Amino acid sequence: MLSEVLAPKQIKEDAESLQIWGKDWTNGFVVAPSAIVFPESIEQLKDLVAHARSNHVKLVPSGGRTGLSGGAVASQGEVVVSFDRMNQILDFSAKDRIVTCQPGLITANLQAFAAEQGLFYPVDFASSGSSQIGGNVATNAGGIKVIRYGLTRDWVAGMKVVTGSGALLDCNAGLIKNATGYDFRHLMIGSEGTLGLIGELDMYLAPQPQPQVVMVVGVPEVTDLLNILNGFNDRLTLSAFEFFSDLALQKVQAHRQLPAPLENRVENYALLEFDESDLPMAEEAFAYCMDQGWLVDGVVSQSQAQAASLWQLREGISESLAPHTPYKNDLSVRISEVPAFLADVDRYVQEGYPDFEVCWYGHIGDGNLHLNILRPESMSVDEFFHVGHTMSPKIFELVQARRGSISAEHGVGLLKRDFLGYSRSDEEIALMRGLKQVFDPDQILNPDKLLPLADA
Repeated sequence: MLSEVLAPKQIKEDAESLQIWGKDWTNGFVVAPSAIVFPESIEQLKDLVAHARSNHVKLVPSGGRTGLSGGAVASQGEVVVSFDRMNQILDFSAKDRIVTCQPGLITANLQAFAAEQGLFYPVDFASSGSSQIGGNVATNAGGIKVIRYGLTRDWVAGMKVVTGSGALLDCNAGLIKNATGYDFRHLMIGSEGTLGLIGELDMYLAPQPQPQVVMVVGVPEVTDLLNILNGFNDRLTLSAFEFFSDLALQKVQAHRQLPAPLENRVENYALLEFDESDLPMAEEAFAYCMDQGWLVDGVVSQSQAQAASLWQLREGISESLAPHTPYKNDLSVRISEVPAFLADVDRYVQEGYPDFEVCWYGHIGDGNLHLNILRPESMSVDEFFHVGHTMSPKIFELVQARRGSISAEHGVGLLKRDFLGYSRSDEEIALMRGLKQVFDPDQILNPDKLLPLADA
């Protein structure tokens, strides 16, 4: 009985709660947990793991439930472990610029705390107002500023984690240098809760950046996006370089009632962000790219309010596509491969599925593209997702041919579990299974996620 390790107020078993906490933002999976539990300490995490091992109970860790790969979905009577009540900042060292927090801390709350200290937490994305730090770490979340600040991995100074064997690991303890063998911290980052339950995190903070300027430019040919990126990189340090198609812009404009950023429509757009002091160099880069014919128009923010408004054009895309129940793919290739890869995928979809609209956007500055195939109104959701699942192998073959990744930042979860072989070799998957056995010998943590089923 769960009541042996947690108070009644920490357990929910009603149907509404099971549906709310038993899933993430992914569509198409059965949601059927047996209970939701809300631990409040590392000690209770240890008790939960011990209980699960003794009673053959499966545990699904759940953060802000903003994932898009089914990583927090409970489909087979598992107990969902919600970190909603482990959401506190525990300590802060100004000298080290390290904040110690619980995994359920909302990403935006860490950003706000950093700002209060005159510092900056740079990992940012559209779901930062509801995603949790523990989930960010478990999926190695990226976002819009990777080109300058890197991934979540780069900001984890240490962590405490309860493994599936019940061991409590204190990984790295905030050290900058630590040459004492395997760094279990980095093994846990991106493991999607399959090896351990994160109980505490030490996160680095950065100095506050200068005020940022946002520029949106129109790009007629997708092949010129990299030319523009290089033209700006040669002259200044970018904080972001985002891309979206005109179809994506149309969707977000209609959804949020936003004006067009440029006078005339073009096929593609790039959004750039950079330090205010670099504006003269950015204007020089813009003029150079214009002379080369790589871009045809642009707008520069004149205030922080206008900068935020221009960002809406990019950050509102995912929300605006939701009514179309898109079949999503989060992919990455080397930056130099992006234009050709885009063309390959467009050709495949147009030739085989001419009724499907393809909506592209993404973090082109780090090679990460979000492919959204939109459901025709005449097609049922179930039929559409079935077709999408049959399309994925061919799309993943195109990724594999360019030695890319089938999941750039959203994780593997249930959605891409059976396709892992397109990015990882048989030998790598075998080693991953071995690690899973070591850290989770009873296979209780986030079952059937990340790794292909043994008999698949």
